[in-house]
Parts: sequence; structure tokens; C-alpha cells
Amino acid sequence: MRRPILVGIAGGSGSGKTTVAEEIMHETGQPMVFLKQDSYYRNFDGLTIEQKRAINYDHPSAYDDDLLIEQLRQLLDGRGVDVPVYNYARYEREAWTEHVEPLPVIILEGILVLENAALRDLLDIKLYVDTDPDVRFIRRLLRDTRERDRSVESVVAQYMDVVRPMHLQFIEPTKRYADLIIPEGGFNRVAIDVIVSKLQHYLNTVD
Repeated sequence: MRRPILVGIAGGSGSGKTTVAEEIMHETGQPMVFLKQDSYYRNFDGLTIEQKRAINYDHPSAYDDDLLIEQLRQLLDGRGVDVPVYNYARYEREAWTEHVEPLPVIILEGILVLENAALRDLLDIKLYVDTDPDVRFIRRLLRDTRERDRSVESVVAQYMDVVRPMHLQFIEPTKRYADLIIPEGGFNRVAIDVIVSKLQHYLNTVD
């Protein structure tokens, strides 16, 4: 198999990164590897649940970039990997992992996918999903209260104290590294069509 093509999708929390990835996979109609940067949150062993809650998970230091980069390189070399499974309610990795085998297209999404230079250098296509802050906050509020067992108060406090300042400091500036900035995420049909066309061309030329 030829070296897979690696697509990175960055953008703020709640911007629609997952929707963009799902639209690309659906429209391309081919099996792809879909990885989330959140799977690579560090495991803060020895801390209480209260101490784990206090960690800044929107800061680059919260991620195990070394493991992520190592596993991406293995996939690009045609080798399978065991991806961590993160439990948001307990703020820790599960005891088990998820085995992933390489495919011709690998999609990686996460808020800081374009922040780390070593990670960025592995990406063949770099995308940034650009969505208005109020929309991103509402989406995050709904997601965290429905899917991650968080209270409204905790989500609001985290957004004001951590998410917003980290977005302005670390995430928003990575726009300049993107090959394509996608306003309105998965609703931007022109951008999705452009990406899908490039991936289909690649897939049609795979030996």
C-alpha cells in the first residue's frame, strides 16, 4: 500500500470538526481511519478527581503529542496501532485500547492539531474549521451536558476561565498554517466538495 494521505482538521471546541470529518468520509464513500486528538489526553495518574477537573485540557501540555506522533508515523508506515480510549467523565484513559489498522486516508481532528510543528509536518492536508464563538459555545454546552456528564455551571465556568483564553492564545493563531479555512464547517458544501475531490483523485491513483 502507498503511504496513506493524512488530513488534519483543527478549529475551536464546538466548531464542527467532527461534522467536517464525517461529511468527508460520507461523500468520499471509502473506509478511512478517523482519529481524535482527545484520545491522546495525558493520563494524570495519582491525582484526585477534583485535581483532574482543575487541569487545563485546552493547553498543549494536556496532550501526549509524543504518543500521537509515534502512532501516526506507524500508520503512515503501514503498521497498526493501539489507540487510547479516553473517558471524559473520569478524566482518564480506559484500561483498554482500540486497535486501528492503516487505510489509504487517515483523518485526525482536534483543537490543537496545527499547533505542534512536528505533528503539523506529518499532515498532507491541513484544514481549519472557523465558526462564530457563540455557535461554538452553544454546541459545547449541549455536548458536555448531554454526553460528558457536566453541569451547565461547570461548562460556563470552564469556557470563560479556560476555553476562551486558550482558544485566543493557542488555537486561533494556527489558522495561518491551514491549507484551507472552512467557514461554517460541514455546512460549507463548496469546501467539502474541494476536499472530497482531492481525496478521490488520490484514491483513484493508489496502486
